[in-house]
Formats: sequence, structure tokens, C-alpha cells
Amino acid sequence: MRPGTLDTSDRPMVLIWELTQACGLACDHCRADARPNRHPDELSTAEGKRLLEDATAFGDGQLVVLSGGDPLVRDDVEELIAHGDDLGLRMTITPSGTGSLTADRIRAMADAGLKRMAVSIDGATPESHDAFRGETGSFEETIRAVEDAKAAGLPVQVNTTVCRQTVGELPEIRDLLRELGAVMWSVFFLVPVGRGRILEPIDPDEADAVMAWLDEVSDEEPFGLKTTEAPHYRRVSMQRQRARADENGKDGDGDDGPPAQAIKRRGGIVAGDGFAFVSHTGEVFPSGFLPESAGNVRERPVTELYRESDLFQKLRDRGNLSGKCGACPYRHVCGGSRSRAFATTGDPLASDPLCPYVPDGYDGPLPWDGDSEWDAAVGD
Repeated sequence: MRPGTLDTSDRPMVLIWELTQACGLACDHCRADARPNRHPDELSTAEGKRLLEDATAFGDGQLVVLSGGDPLVRDDVEELIAHGDDLGLRMTITPSGTGSLTADRIRAMADAGLKRMAVSIDGATPESHDAFRGETGSFEETIRAVEDAKAAGLPVQVNTTVCRQTVGELPEIRDLLRELGAVMWSVFFLVPVGRGRILEPIDPDEADAVMAWLDEVSDEEPFGLKTTEAPHYRRVSMQRQRARADENGKDGDGDDGPPAQAIKRRGGIVAGDGFAFVSHTGEVFPSGFLPESAGNVRERPVTELYRESDLFQKLRDRGNLSGKCGACPYRHVCGGSRSRAFATTGDPLASDPLCPYVPDGYDGPLPWDGDSEWDAAVGD
């Protein structure tokens, strides 16, 4: 189901369930600040099955992503996948690139009904990837897992974090995806939460340049491409389309803002609007990078929390956005990263500080002005 055909007030495009925060890696960017041992209050197998049953009320074919930490730390993953598949959910997983991701485990998940596996590649070489992941051998384990997944008939998605440490390797990672036969590249633009607070983000102008390059990649490569916590990728893509139309003398009048049909279509999802995250203890967040809870699935079904909670309803109304995001003509197709706004200002409705675009006629505060939370977050 494409984002433009989805009523995001009724159901999310993506429902993520963090099975555990336990993981053997110590990745520099880890949102969960993962640790070796499981939390004693994790949702049990029975509670997890009830969560999956509740999720069917969102509608047919709801996409569910099992994440972590490393979800394979739990021994009930195959049971949960099979239960979700029997219910008609589209079950996917994002395991860690460790020795737990064996060929036998991959085949077992595929047999249970898994529809896609996503792995993380944050460097084009073993040295750079392993340094980022904090574990020697992680790159080789990840590449092996990709080949094992392909042998089991599982499509593979690759997730990559964009920050100062990784941005220079994106072209080589792109080449590696082509060689591996990945079906999707999900490019995540750093949000300063968890261990990610110690990493250096790229600056807003550079982010726009990277997104313009990614837009070219999406036109040229056989795999799909999406961004995470960077909805202004859609603005960049629209601006490039308009510029090409202007150059070719076609209906690209150069006006600021997206065409009317794009506003009607809406371009994708942001935290709380087409996206929901269930923590390992059952708290429901708009995103794993926006840790403000709407309630707990042990007390209310995830469908009710998504549809009815004040937090989610507030995030779905783009008229609530403040600053330049609130004045932006692209707000209905973009909306900015609500997670990054929350991480840097404490307000999920504030402007996204990674976006350099300033709407025509806007003369209000800018998120990169002096003494901002963003400056403090990146150490300026």
C-alpha cells in the first residue's frame, strides 16, 4: 500500500514493535542504548500475540516490523512471526549483524512467514562498518546474512545511518547494495537520541545535497529508496522535478511550494502520522526516536492509542506545526522530522533543524539561530 492511498488518521503505514533492547553490539548511533541483558518487564509471548491480534484491527495487510536491540535474542521470534502471518499481517524484521543471525535461523523465520529482512550497513568496508557498529566481524556477518536470506527466498532491505562519520561512504554503500541485490535502501538521517547524541550530524545544506543525490540514485538504481527521519527528502525531490520541468518548458512555473496535486496526494509519513512504535515494555510512541508515550498496550489496544490519543492526533494535524515548518508550503507533503524537533527542543511540533529551506516571506525564528537547542545538541 502506497502512503498516498493510506488514511493515516486510521492506521499507520508502519507499526514497529521493539521486542527487546538487548543486543550484543554497541553501535555508535543506537537509539535504544542497547545492553547485553533483556529487560524483565518485556512484553511476554502471550502479550506479544495479543498485540499482533489487536493490530489486525488496523486493516488487511498491516506492516509490522520486529526490531530491537537484537530481536533474535528472544527465542519466540519464529512463533510470533507465524502468529502474525496467520493473522494476515505482513511480518518483517530488523536483526543485528551478529552471530545470532545464522542461516538456520533465517530459514526458520522464512518458513514461519517472514516477508522481508532488513540489515544495517553503515560503512562500505569491514573496517568502517565494524568501527561504527562496535564489533569486529559485524560487516562479514551482515554480508553473509544477506546471502543466506537470498538463498531462503527473503527480500533484503539495507538500512544506513547518515552522519559525519558515514556520509562520505554513501556512494560506495550504494554500489554495494547493487552488488548484493537488495530490494530497498532505507537511509536514516541521524536523530540525537540514545548513543546517537555523541555523533556529529551533517549540516542542513549538506543534508539537502545528500537528498538531491539520493533522488538521482532512486531514478538510476534497481532497488527502491526511502528516507527515515528526513521527510524533507520529498521537498527536495519536488523541487528537482519542478526545476527539470522549467528547463524543459513544461508546466513548472517556478512558484514556491509543491503543486496542488502533490498536496492532495501527500507524500509520506512522519512520527505519529502513518508511523507508530511499541517499546519492549509496551509503551506506544509516535516513533522510536520520539520517546513520548501515548499509553501502554497492556492497558489499551494499540489501535485506540494510535487513533484516539491526544499526542498522535496533535502530530497528525500539520496546522499545529510552529516556526518555519508551520509556515512551509511543503508541510503537507513533508512535515519535518518530529523526532528531531523533539530531541533538539523538547517540542515535537517545532521546526526540524536539519532542513535549510526557509519559506518565502517567512521572518520568524530559525532553528539554527544563536543559543538554540540544536547548537547545544551538536556541541557548537
